[in-house]
Amino acid sequence: MAKNDDKQVRCSFCGKREGQVKRLIAGPGVFICDECIDLCCDILHDDYLETEMEDMLGDAGEKDMSLLKPAEIKKALDEYVIGQDRAKRALSVAVYNHYKRIEDNRKQEAASGKHKSAKAASSATEDAGSSSPYAGVELTKSNVLLIGPTGVGKTYLAQTLAKVLNVPFAIADATSLTEAGYVGEDVENILLRLIQAADFDIEKAEKGIIFIDEIDKISRRGDNPSITRDVSGEGVQQALLKILEGTVAAVPPQGGRKHPHQEFINIDTTNILFICSGAFDGLPKIIESRTGKNTIGFSGSIHSSDSLDTNALLASVEPQDLLKFGLIPEFIGRVPLIVTLDALDAGMLREILTTPRNALIKQYQKLLSYDDVELEFDDGAINAITEIAIARKTGARGLRAIVESAMLDVMYDVPSKDDVQKCIITEDTIKNGVQPTLIYKKADKKKASAKKAVKNKEDAAIPEIDAPKSPMAAGAENVNVEIEPL
Repeated sequence: MAKNDDKQVRCSFCGKREGQVKRLIAGPGVFICDECIDLCCDILHDDYLETEMEDMLGDAGEKDMSLLKPAEIKKALDEYVIGQDRAKRALSVAVYNHYKRIEDNRKQEAASGKHKSAKAASSATEDAGSSSPYAGVELTKSNVLLIGPTGVGKTYLAQTLAKVLNVPFAIADATSLTEAGYVGEDVENILLRLIQAADFDIEKAEKGIIFIDEIDKISRRGDNPSITRDVSGEGVQQALLKILEGTVAAVPPQGGRKHPHQEFINIDTTNILFICSGAFDGLPKIIESRTGKNTIGFSGSIHSSDSLDTNALLASVEPQDLLKFGLIPEFIGRVPLIVTLDALDAGMLREILTTPRNALIKQYQKLLSYDDVELEFDDGAINAITEIAIARKTGARGLRAIVESAMLDVMYDVPSKDDVQKCIITEDTIKNGVQPTLIYKKADKKKASAKKAVKNKEDAAIPEIDAPKSPMAAGAENVNVEIEPL
């Protein structure tokens, strides 16, 4: 009842009196307080998030998964990333299988009664009761290890992949991680970045992607275990093992070190896809020594390191090569999918400058378009940019520094000139710092000259009028003034 014997109005759900709550809303014979309304909103919000997740992964058995197929994922990556077809194929398949695994786990949880959706439970029950020979098969996670020289697009591939899939994505640097108890970041801080990217929605974060860069920098020093403790190398690899495999980790909400009497956020890493990346300098030499291409003797041949095909060597990498490089066996086993990226040649760098949706030249053209100036790079300028990038051995990452240096004076001077229509960057502009070719607006020149001629004509038509003289000044010439000496 909304009212009791003492005639005090109470909430029909929790029984609190009007003075105990902020607001009491009346209905036909019932009352509800603001606290109960908030509770109902939370329940509906949780159901809404659950429905959204089901729509993302599939409609709970009524139709196939709505996730993009591998060919569709690769096609989306092609719009942003040039080349690296083998890597894009491998990543597309890995991500597609990973989210199929998430869907399979969700159905199994629904069949066991752990899932709250009745629709998903009924669908999973039908699947479990079917005569499929794979009814009891559990799919395991396959994390990814990207290997390639610097500037070939390892980080950009992962960023674009997360953008295409519309899932939470976090980037972590392995060089800042240390073993627990030492100065540096704990490995749990990686999970905190993912939680922050998901706006602290734990369920959404548990299906995200974490990209760990510079993973080769935490390799073990030497082939044998070190006598002293390696807190930023092998110790970090040991700390990452459980997170990579899947565990419920306790993450400090504010980051930093763990301490007693602190609240933690629990997150299950079982369904989080980890993509590790590194340049692995020196790995081609290890592969070369294993394959026997550098034999020396009476019947052997000596190959200079410059003549070896680095891309072909990296493509034949084996786990034993990574073990010799310094990764521990347990870590290698938790990143079973090894994907190598090719070094960029002049043709690929040229395409990176001009072809993708976010091409570097298109970005600068958009910047100058705000000043009504058309920007053009001729073929000589583009070739010069690629030559400098190859000489610096910085890959695609070094292209921006080259273009930025050449465009500095242009972006400083051109916005102040209202009559510039087009700016052409030439080879001399890139190599020697020569001023670019500027094309001015002809219409504005004619308009400016016509305006000047009209102004001159108006000035000529106005007669000159002398200012009137004062009476004293008018007669001053006829007045003789004598000054007597004192």
